[in-house]
Amino acid sequence: MRLGARAVAVDADAAEVTGVAAMLALMSAEAGPPTASATRTAGTRPGTGTVVRADAGLLPFADATFDRVIAAEVLEHLPADTVAMAELARILRPGGTMAVTVPRFGPELVNWALSERYHKRPGGHVRIYRRSQLVERLAGAGLQITGSHHAHALHTPYWWLRCALGVDNEAHPAVKAYHRMLVWDIVEAPALTRVTEHILNPVLGKSLVLYLVRQAPQG
Repeated sequence: MRLGARAVAVDADAAEVTGVAAMLALMSAEAGPPTASATRTAGTRPGTGTVVRADAGLLPFADATFDRVIAAEVLEHLPADTVAMAELARILRPGGTMAVTVPRFGPELVNWALSERYHKRPGGHVRIYRRSQLVERLAGAGLQITGSHHAHALHTPYWWLRCALGVDNEAHPAVKAYHRMLVWDIVEAPALTRVTEHILNPVLGKSLVLYLVRQAPQG
C-alpha cells in the first residue's frame, strides 16, 4: 500500500478484520491527500487498502484479479488446504507471483511435542508441512515454485518457551521479556538482531517461505 499498490487484506476472523481496517485508516490519514508532484512520480503516491472478511476456501474475487498474492501462516490452520490453494491460484493472474509461508517442519515439531494445547486449541495448527509436501500440493493448484528460504529464527525460541511454560501463559516474566525483545526488533530493526537472525535463519528459521508463479494456460 505504501508503495502505491491496491492492497486487499482477507481474514475469516471479525476481530482481525476490524483491527486491520483501523490500521489501514490510520495509514491513509498519515499519508494525506496525494500532491501534484507525487502524482507525477511513479511509486511515490500511497495506494489504497481495503479489508474483506471471507473464508479462504471461497474467496469473493473474480478469476485473475490480483498481480500478487501473499498467504502468510494461513494454510497450516485449514483442514481443506488444497481447496484454499486452488482459490489462491484462481484469483492470481497467469504469470502473477505468490508468496506462501508456513511453519517449518523441525521447529514446529518441537512445539507440538512440548504442548498439546499449542495445536489443539480453537484455530490452532492442524498439520505440519514438509517442504516437498507443500510444493507438491501447490503444484497441483497450478503454481510453480521459483524460490524459497527460511525466516523468523528469533521467533523459534519464543514459541518453544511459550509451549514449555504453557502456551496461554503470556504473563510469565520470561515470555513477556522475550516478547518485548521481538517487538523492539520489529519496530527498530537494529543491526544486532537483524544480523543474528540472518545467520540463524537457515538453522532455526521458524517459517518456510516459498515463492511461486501461476503458470499460464497452455494453448
